[in-house]
Amino acid sequence: MVFSSETFLFLFLPLFLGLYYITPFRYRSALILAGSWTFYGWWRIDFLGLLILTTLWTYGFGRVIGANLGTRRATWACAIGTAGCLAVLGVFKYLNFFIDSFAAMLGTDAAGLGVHWHLILPIGVSFYVFQSISYLIDVYRRDASPTANFFDFAAFISLFPQLVAGPILRFKDLEDQFRDRTHTADKFADGMARFTVGLGKKVLIADSLAPLADLAFTTPDPTAPLAWVGALAYMMQLYFDFSGYSDMAIGLGLMMGFRFMENFDTPYISGSITEFWRRWHISLSVWLRDYLYIPLGGNRISEGRTYVNLMTVMVLGGLWHGANWTFVLWGAWHGGWLALERWTGMARAPKSTLNVLRTLLIVLIGWVAFRATGMGTAMDFYAGMLGLNGWALPFEIAVQITRESLAMLMVAILIAASEPFLSDWLGRRYHAVLPSGKLAWSGTVLPAFATTVIFALAVMRLAEQSFSPFLYFQF
Repeated sequence: MVFSSETFLFLFLPLFLGLYYITPFRYRSALILAGSWTFYGWWRIDFLGLLILTTLWTYGFGRVIGANLGTRRATWACAIGTAGCLAVLGVFKYLNFFIDSFAAMLGTDAAGLGVHWHLILPIGVSFYVFQSISYLIDVYRRDASPTANFFDFAAFISLFPQLVAGPILRFKDLEDQFRDRTHTADKFADGMARFTVGLGKKVLIADSLAPLADLAFTTPDPTAPLAWVGALAYMMQLYFDFSGYSDMAIGLGLMMGFRFMENFDTPYISGSITEFWRRWHISLSVWLRDYLYIPLGGNRISEGRTYVNLMTVMVLGGLWHGANWTFVLWGAWHGGWLALERWTGMARAPKSTLNVLRTLLIVLIGWVAFRATGMGTAMDFYAGMLGLNGWALPFEIAVQITRESLAMLMVAILIAASEPFLSDWLGRRYHAVLPSGKLAWSGTVLPAFATTVIFALAVMRLAEQSFSPFLYFQF
């Protein structure tokens, strides 16, 4: 089940919210858990079992750690609990990759080694495993309490708004909200507006760009015009698809009284790669910083060690996205630029149009490796961008590029470039001020009208298009 489907919009969500608001608060975690397991099991009931086992494993080791803080038993419990969570990733996400890579070194394939099975990647496993690991480490560090309430903890791990594609949450940030959170009409209205904006990003923009990106990346030896247009299309598609999901997740959380961390902050106006990673997939950047970069020593040991740590974190961050050498290349590309910017001082340079354009080009080049199905495909695409495959656009390719897709690409670029100004203008012009001093969209005419139009257009688009899952479901 995906957010951008009729089943979710007109069956699951209304039914869940109706039950949620008539259920006494003390039973709502149990209802969230039941709803989340139903949401996840709608895809495959067998992988729901993996989610439940991971939850039980993490909860049990969290209790052991909490009961033995300051002792070697707590250290061992944290190590074993974390290793068990990593084993889930290792088996289901990377085992095929290691077998295929080993077979390639021997000049054969998996079948040649006698391996005739291929594990399916469970949706969202990277996200709920990272949330499980952060809980164990936070309890060990005394940054989070080892909760005794299983329903609160299990609801946190499987919270359906962000279960399959984030943001990556930490229990210590939501612990108080599980014990006590407010439910107001204003918060619900803000959540509906945020959800609708995310739905529009996904269905109206990202899905409209998908055919253009797919055409470019599935065409052998793409020529320069197709390669550059396709790379730009994917750059915009990925942003509006993933940020759209995050908006929808945050909006759903608000409807249920939760406030999740922001996951995107206008990343395509960054003046450096360092700034880009403060604005793109923020929850992942924070997780990698707190649970990998800082434990490796961060920038506290030596300048050389800092560069090694940056490269290590980004390569592992690349592998987190997928078991493919293209993700290793993408992570190394970003890690190299982070190290270079730190060494040269470019990370602290004043923002300028030239720096923004340079950063966008670096990001664009990286997205090619991120999207390519293999290293050969990536190198072929780069050759096309350099003009090595020719500069003409073949007629049989040109006729497949519609005016609508090119127009939507221009619209997407314009929106991404003007997001900071639009947010600031809309915030000053149309936000209502609540008695608490917080801002809300409720009670203002234009936003209500705009979100209604966006929702109607998105639903009409859903009715005419085929199934289109979110891109980050594959990670």
